[in-house]
Amino acid sequence: MAEAFLASITAVVLEKLAPLIGNGVRSLLFYNSELTKLRDSVTSIQAVLSDAERQQHQNEKLRLCMWKLRDLFYDAEDVIDGFKCEDLRKQVSHHPDLRFWDRLAAKRLHGPFSIKMSLKIEGINERLSKLETEWVTFGLRECSNHSRHDIHRDTQSFVNPWDVIGRCEEKREILHLLMRPGNSVIPIVGMGGLGKTTVAQSVYNDPQVTRLFPRKIWVCVSKEFDLPRLLKLMIHSINPEERRDLSALDALHNCLRRLLQDKRFLLVLDDVWNDNPQRWAEFRGILSSMGGWFESKIIVTTRSSTVASIMSSIDPLELKYLPHEDCLELFKKWAFDDDDEQRHPNLMRIGEDIVKRCKGVPLAARTFGILLHRKTDESDWISVRDGETWRLEQSGHGILPVLKLSYDHLPPRLQRCLALLSLYKKDEIFRSHEVIQLWMANGLLEDPNGKEEWEDVGDRYLNELLSSCLVQKEKDYDNYFVFRMHDLVHDLAFKVSQKDCKTVSCQTTVDEAVRHLLISNDKLKVVPEDLKKLERVRTLIIQEVSKESNTIDKSLIDLCVSKFKKLRVLRLRSQSSLTSLHEDIGKLKHLRDLDLAGCHGIRELPSSFYKLRCLQKLRMSGIPLKQLSESMTCLIELRYLEITVKAKHLPEIREGCWPCLQYLGLIECDNLECLPQGLKHLTSLRRLDLLGCSNLVSLPRSMKFLTKLEGLSISSCKRINLQMEPGEEDDNLQLSLKTLSLWDLGELRDLPRLLLERSSSTLRRIRIKNCNNFEVLPVWLERLSSLHELEILNCPKMPTLPEGMDWTGLIRHLPFIYG
Repeated sequence: MAEAFLASITAVVLEKLAPLIGNGVRSLLFYNSELTKLRDSVTSIQAVLSDAERQQHQNEKLRLCMWKLRDLFYDAEDVIDGFKCEDLRKQVSHHPDLRFWDRLAAKRLHGPFSIKMSLKIEGINERLSKLETEWVTFGLRECSNHSRHDIHRDTQSFVNPWDVIGRCEEKREILHLLMRPGNSVIPIVGMGGLGKTTVAQSVYNDPQVTRLFPRKIWVCVSKEFDLPRLLKLMIHSINPEERRDLSALDALHNCLRRLLQDKRFLLVLDDVWNDNPQRWAEFRGILSSMGGWFESKIIVTTRSSTVASIMSSIDPLELKYLPHEDCLELFKKWAFDDDDEQRHPNLMRIGEDIVKRCKGVPLAARTFGILLHRKTDESDWISVRDGETWRLEQSGHGILPVLKLSYDHLPPRLQRCLALLSLYKKDEIFRSHEVIQLWMANGLLEDPNGKEEWEDVGDRYLNELLSSCLVQKEKDYDNYFVFRMHDLVHDLAFKVSQKDCKTVSCQTTVDEAVRHLLISNDKLKVVPEDLKKLERVRTLIIQEVSKESNTIDKSLIDLCVSKFKKLRVLRLRSQSSLTSLHEDIGKLKHLRDLDLAGCHGIRELPSSFYKLRCLQKLRMSGIPLKQLSESMTCLIELRYLEITVKAKHLPEIREGCWPCLQYLGLIECDNLECLPQGLKHLTSLRRLDLLGCSNLVSLPRSMKFLTKLEGLSISSCKRINLQMEPGEEDDNLQLSLKTLSLWDLGELRDLPRLLLERSSSTLRRIRIKNCNNFEVLPVWLERLSSLHELEILNCPKMPTLPEGMDWTGLIRHLPFIYG
């Protein structure tokens, strides 16, 4: 589906071109005219994209042209990213930790690069010029972006009794809220297809509700939250015979007031998407002027928790997945007439498996039931059971079209982010920070604003997916959370990501245009031939490959490293048979995310490794490096670093080293005795994890200069003592620590007072667990004005809470857990 990505890719290309054009840098003047030409062409295409997206479903030639543009813009992005790589190469050419020969290579002449890049941009422009000739024949026009405004479906107040299954408890809860005073707006929230409308219809038609509210009004909002349109729909719902052509807002207001006649009313606003508080405030202001407003109620159904929070101050009723038995009952009602299922037990056995695929979504069960209605041939049922959901013929009210409304409502960049998650298996447990790093490495996030970091933008994107009910949070941790994506949403993401994402096994054929690959098959015996033809891959994730063979792993990885020169993401986690990295790893100049965690066979890194100037994430925990090379500090783009080092000391960190580093994890560095004082130069650091550093005895006082540090976690560091008293020179020091987690620290007796007291206005959570010698909480702890959670578990020398402390003040808000 070209429309899923073209708008986003176009915007990204223009964003990356902007700083290159006309910036006065002499080295860019050589090809400035070509860059300008590329920008102008992309801008003219962007101007008519909305019209192209609207027409392409009825015009096959246009759709194919959009696919060609998509591939071309991807290639243009690769070329433009080359400037970033060159800029980083020049930045580190004088780095003191760069080895002599690498420094000499980094100072090579710029002329050959300029000629090479100029030829590449000319080639892009030539390809684009040929496509533009075809593009103009479609007669496309500039128009406002419609992608988020054409969302529309009609609903009515009538309820089909066949659909009202398994929601009795939710109905009772809403009826209870309708009977209570106050809380005039009652939101119902859930993923598309969960039955929000059905629940609202069931309540709307309940006899108790009819008796309680003399006026009942049903409005399917769906489209833009347009005030005159909503008032007209309300008027028509009360009196379908009202034929006057009213357009002025005041006239509509007066007409509605006359029809309501100061009576108590129930208004159902079904399928609301508006997240503009001002529009809701205007609408609510009109309703509140009606005489019966204070005894009236509004039920809102929406897929967005953000919309629910704007429209109501109470917690929404969040619809859960329907139990399997209820889904099965719903399926049977639509698949069979009367009790015909008893005559076809063979079909019902297959039906059980089909309903399991629905994973509790009633609209899916209903859709499958309608597809199989009156079909008694087992092959038809098996085809539905074993087929891809997205390939099944469905009407506009089937489950995937309904879910696609939520997808269409997302901004273009977020559409690509969701589609990329289809790369993983169904039922995958996603970790938020890993997903954000994947998006960041592939350039899917917009530039941060103000004090935002890239990770904050990723958090914002994930929260929007959570708000739209397209993913569901499972559990919160200190610095990340885990979430799942329903199988049906995965099917939708897979459908819209075709040609971009592919999971490869021994039988899979792979299109040459694929950008993101996951290789996951423990029966893979040979390297698939199709992989040898690929050149544009940006993401490669290898999981569970060849548990029986130790040779296929290395040949597969070597092939990919030497072939995929456009790689942004390479994740080879837990490839235990891998003993070394291919020397060509240094040629992956675009690589931003490298995950080697658990590759225990690797003992050292190739010399070319330190040429990965664009690297943002490096995960090497479990790789027992003898020491950390000083050249590692040349990777100046690093934002996430997780390492295992067997040396007693780390190289000193100089000022300017790792200026972007947000996360540092020292994992199982069991010989490490101290942290360098130069840690203070990591001025962007927001989280520090120390795990299994069994010989580490203390933290350096220089940590007081880490003013952005928000999370500190220390675990299984048997000898560490955290005593850190503030001095007079620290009186004006302000830190930003939010969470402190201390687990399994045998020598812990004191808390780091310097770090905690100087974070009194930010620190929210302290967790202490399995610390056998921890005896008492310090009295100064009660000064931590923002502390909301204190958890102490399995600390046997602290049998009771100390006296003389204001525990009521300390745990004003939330849980104090002691055990």
